[in-house]
Order: sequence, then structure tokens, then C-alpha cells
Amino acid sequence: MVEMVEQSEAAAALLESRESVAITEQEVEETPVDLKVPELYINRELSHLQFNIRVLEQALEENHPLLERLMFLLIFSSNLDEFFEIRVAEQMTQLKYGREAVGPDAMHPRTVLERISEICHLTVDRQYKILNETIFPELQKENIHFIRRRLWTPEQREWVQTYFHEKVVPVISPVGLDPSHPFPRLVNKSLNFIVELDGKDAFGRETGMAIIPAPRSLPRLIRLPDELCDGGDNLIFLSSIIHEFADELFPGMTVEGCYQFRITRNADMTFDMEEVEDLANTLRGELHSRKYGDAVRLEVDQRTPEELIEFLQKEYKLDESQTYRVDGPVNLTRLMAVRDLVERNELRWKPFSPGVPGKLKGDNIFEALKQADQLLLHPFQSFTPVVDLLRQAAKDPDVVAIKQTLYRTGVKSDIVNALVEAARSGKEVTVVIELRARFDEESNLHLAARLQEAGCLVVYGVVGYKCHAKAMLIVREEGNRLVRYSHLGTGNYHSGTARLYSDYSFLTADQDVGEDVHKVFQQLTGMGKIQKLKKLYNAPFTLHAKMIELIRREARLAKSGKPGHIMVKVNGLTEPKMIRALYEASAAGVKVELIIRGMCRLRPGIEGLSDNIQVRSIIGRFLEHTRVYYFGNNGKPDVFCASADWMERNMLNRVETGFQVFGKHGERLKRELDYYMQDNCQSWELQADGSYIQNHPAEGEELFSAQQALLDEFAK
Repeated sequence: MVEMVEQSEAAAALLESRESVAITEQEVEETPVDLKVPELYINRELSHLQFNIRVLEQALEENHPLLERLMFLLIFSSNLDEFFEIRVAEQMTQLKYGREAVGPDAMHPRTVLERISEICHLTVDRQYKILNETIFPELQKENIHFIRRRLWTPEQREWVQTYFHEKVVPVISPVGLDPSHPFPRLVNKSLNFIVELDGKDAFGRETGMAIIPAPRSLPRLIRLPDELCDGGDNLIFLSSIIHEFADELFPGMTVEGCYQFRITRNADMTFDMEEVEDLANTLRGELHSRKYGDAVRLEVDQRTPEELIEFLQKEYKLDESQTYRVDGPVNLTRLMAVRDLVERNELRWKPFSPGVPGKLKGDNIFEALKQADQLLLHPFQSFTPVVDLLRQAAKDPDVVAIKQTLYRTGVKSDIVNALVEAARSGKEVTVVIELRARFDEESNLHLAARLQEAGCLVVYGVVGYKCHAKAMLIVREEGNRLVRYSHLGTGNYHSGTARLYSDYSFLTADQDVGEDVHKVFQQLTGMGKIQKLKKLYNAPFTLHAKMIELIRREARLAKSGKPGHIMVKVNGLTEPKMIRALYEASAAGVKVELIIRGMCRLRPGIEGLSDNIQVRSIIGRFLEHTRVYYFGNNGKPDVFCASADWMERNMLNRVETGFQVFGKHGERLKRELDYYMQDNCQSWELQADGSYIQNHPAEGEELFSAQQALLDEFAK
């Protein structure tokens, strides 16, 4: 355990070791601080990598159930896959085409890639050490076994061999390498084997080498029948099966070595929006090419001979810094199947039932919203009222129109089913689907087709701007007037993620809000000048400027001797102008409390500049996803929820909505922000050098988890 901690500290030190802040207290006093100097900014990619490391740390958290600790270790793998597919791929593409771009930290892409390689090699080694020396042994104690080939009993081996012939052989296609069979084009992140062969095949060929792509249709984990085992849950890897019986795929030849490997490719889809005439058709074409982008990472079994590793490196044009030798399966993410193969509830999170406010339990949510606005916090409170509102609208003969944005949702989700029902019943249904939601593009294309077939008007937003806003508008005929009901949220219209991500939902019958939401939809579906909104702020038009204005107002209050207070909870903080405004506010004496889950370019704790800024990240059972902005305003606070993080892409290059919350709902948001600032067990504190330190209760202090407190308050 000590060695693991030392490795973690080494990774953190490498992450920011050459980024020490070059501003001393004397310099701040004597000269105005240039807020654009690179030393004031943490590199975005390295900050993102730090978040992934914090996720991995949860695998060692003994207060978490054991199977959930395994899940955190696997989520780290999934996160790292995407990090390489998108972040690393972007840096490599810049170098490849000579388009090097630097951020406010002024770090060259080549330097960024060097740092990433150093940190990732340390951290991946540590990940497998945690798996092999901590997680697997503890699972073994709980009678959950991942059985290696050498431990199979004769009966088990016979069963596995039958499985190999019946399930694997019919779908597997080994490829011998020779002039007529060049190295095959392997799919991104697929499991493959490189095989050393001796002898000649039926045609007299003596190739010496072959590739076995593992069929993607087959599970990577297989459960052995209980009658063949001495109790417990017994699992084997597909890779073990292929290793064991690889020689049967090459009859008459000798398999001298079989080693698994995996290639990660550039999966970012880029195309010139100005040249796009039909976004949907363009995306359909790009989706296939995503599987075969340029290679960015090679993972190999650490027992693979060096000459084979060099062969693979040459084939994929990768070097040693991009090669990862691992002590275990190369495709750890696929181990998540253990959730479906092992039923051990005592080793999982305790189940709970999300709360539902009494006023939203009835059959007429419209009447409830006429009486009062409703604010829900998922997953602690149920997402069902949002779905029920749409269902009621679909069936209500007085509802004449429904408008909805969809970013990530399922093709067969309850939300989509209700929209389909509404359209088929003759209502005017308009759906704005963001096709370019990363890794959900294919699902969204199918979703668009289903909605169009039902009679919905489907549009894809605005060329050049992703539609990331979360908004629903229902228009209902009541008497001789049309009444608007709105839903605005910080998260997606996805019932599954609403059980895993923390997000706010705001339901209202406020007609000014409804009119604003209507105008936002007009901008998305039609064309015209910017429309003035009464109660909403939207990106890329007014949200960014409003936030800068409110930050500066707190600075003016502090300079005049009044208390200044800012609290922000978002997923990422990278936008330079907002960071500079926060630095200025801190220097003026404003108390700034930032709850940033992932990337953060701002450096807290710089004497005389950001020593009034505290930055923390919460990592726990649920993925923190809410976006909340609080400005003290000398005792008359302004509180906002939004779909937008404080990042360039959200504030300047996306369609986003921010909405102000008043009265008791604003007070509630402040109280819940305070929970996160009080958290002393699932919170991590950002340091000036870019590293993070986990918070622990002080001596005599009680353990306090914000997520647990919210569960206790709202759920059953």
C-alpha cells in the first residue's frame, strides 16, 4: 500500500513539477500582476488527467463496497480510453500537421504529450498493481474468482474447450501474415492476439506470424457452470480461452507464443462545417471512419517478446512512449460485465428510492406547477415527474404543442416514447437533436429517424454550435389563452443517467420563462436576430457576459468594504476571461469557493492573487454534474442553474441556457452548495502546483459526505 501511495505522489509530482508559480508576494505588491502570464494557468489536458487519477483512487477507498471499488478501477480505464481517443489524439494531430496551438498555459503540444506519457505509464502500472494485489485478492476472499488457465480442473477445461468449439471457432478469423495477407485493419479498442508460429500450412506457406482478432460479439468474461466449481462465483476471460486453444486455429503448425494487444485510435470526428450540406449524412459517413483513425496508443501483455512489440510499433507508427506493457487483460473496461454475472448485493451500494415531492405525485402536474415552481435534484429526487409531465402532455387534449431539446437519450426511452405518442395524436412536436453529442452520434441518428417517422419536426440545431441546452416547452390551451409550461435542467433527458448523475430539474409555469424558452427554440429552428430574453441567459449570446458582470460586481462590493462571495459548481473551469475575473475578485477580497469536478486551469492559493480562492473536486458514488452559480450580492444573492460549464466551448461555441432561481429554491441551492464545501471524505483540494490532496476529518470532527447527506435528506 505504501508503494502505491508513493507512485500516486510521483504521478502528481510529474504532472506539475515544471509548472511552479513564478509570482512572489513582493512582486505582487510592487508591480501590477499580468493576469495573462502562463504561470497562472494549469494545463487543461494534465488537469483532465488528474481527474482520472482521482477516480482511480476510489478503488482503494475501503468505505466503498468491494464491487464498486472494482467499478471505479474499470471506469478509470474507460475514462483513459476516451482521454487518448480525444485529448491525446488532438495533440498528436496538431504535431502531425504542424498546427500547434497553445492555451493560456503556453505549453507546447509536444511537452504536453511527454508529460501525459510519463504520468500515464506510472498510473497504469499502479492501476494493474491495485487490481492484482488488492482487488482480486479481496474478491477471492469473498468467493469471487477469476480463474487462470493453469488452475482449471480437467472438467472445467473440457467445458471450456466445448465452449471454444461451439461459440468461438464459428466466428473467429485468424489471419496469417504473408505478402497476400498483409497486416489486417483492426478496429479501435478491439482485443487482438499476435501469434508466433512454426511450421508450414496446407499451402506450404511458412509465415511465422499471425493475428487473431477476438470477435466483438463474444463476451470478454464467461461464467463457469456452478456444478463444475466448489461454490462461489467463478469467471474466466475470453483471452484465456483463446490463449489455451490457439493451436487449434492453426492445424499442423506449432504455436510458440500468443500475446494479447489492443490499439487505441483517434476517435474524434472533425469535418469542415462550412462544407457540410447534410449533417446527418456527413455523420453517417464519419461514424465508420472513427473505428479506423490514426493509432495513438498500443497496449500489450508485458510478457510479449520485444521483437513482437517492435513489430507492432512499426506497424502502427508508434514509439516506446506510446506503448503500455500491462500485467493483465489489455481491455479492462469490458470487465464491467461482472455486474451482470455476479449477484452479490452486499458488495454493492445500498439501494435507495429517489424522493418525489408530494405536489408532483398527483395525476395533474400542470395544476401543481400553477401553484408553485418545483426544483428537483437527481438522483436523490426522482426524474419521474419530468417524464410524467411529458406523458401527461402527450395524452392531454388541451396540449397543442411540445418542444424539446435532446442531447443524450435512448432511442426507446420514456421521453422519446411520449414524444412519439404526442406526435401521433396530432400535437405539434418539435425536437432539436444534437447529432454531434460525442459517442452518441449513431444513437441520435436512429433517434431522429424514429421521431421523424412518428411525425415530429426534427432539426439539428445550428451549424457550428452544438446545442447543449436542456429545455422542454409545453403549450396548453386553457380557456381562451395559451399557457406555457417549461422544464429546464443541468443534465440530459435520460432516465438512466438521472440515476447516476447529480443534476437539477426546474419545472415552472412562469409565463416569462416560457416566453424565453419559446424564443430560444425559435433561434434554434429558424433564423433571425438575437432576441432579448426576460429571465434566461443563453450562450453564445448573453450568459458569458452576465457571469463576468456578476463576478466584477462582487469585486466592487469587496473593494467598498462589503462582503463579496462567489460559489460555482461546474464540471470544468477553463475559460481564460472568467478565470482572470475570478483572480481579480479574489485579489479584491472576494471569498471564492469553486466546486470543479474535472478540468480546472485556475491556480488557487497564490499569495495576494488567488489566496481567497478554494477549489475542490467531489468524487463519489454519483457523478457530480450540476451547474450552479451563486453570487452573494451583499445579502441579496443571485443564484443560477445552467446547462453550461465555465469552459470556452460552453460559453462561446455552444447553445446553452442559464436560469435564475429565486426565494426558497435559491436558499436551497446555497445550502446544498455548502454541503459540498463541508464534505471531508469525498472531496479533493486543488493546490497551487496543480496537485490535489484528499480531505479527511480533523481530529474529533465527524465524517461528512455531501452525497450521503443529500441521500438522507431526499431519498428513502
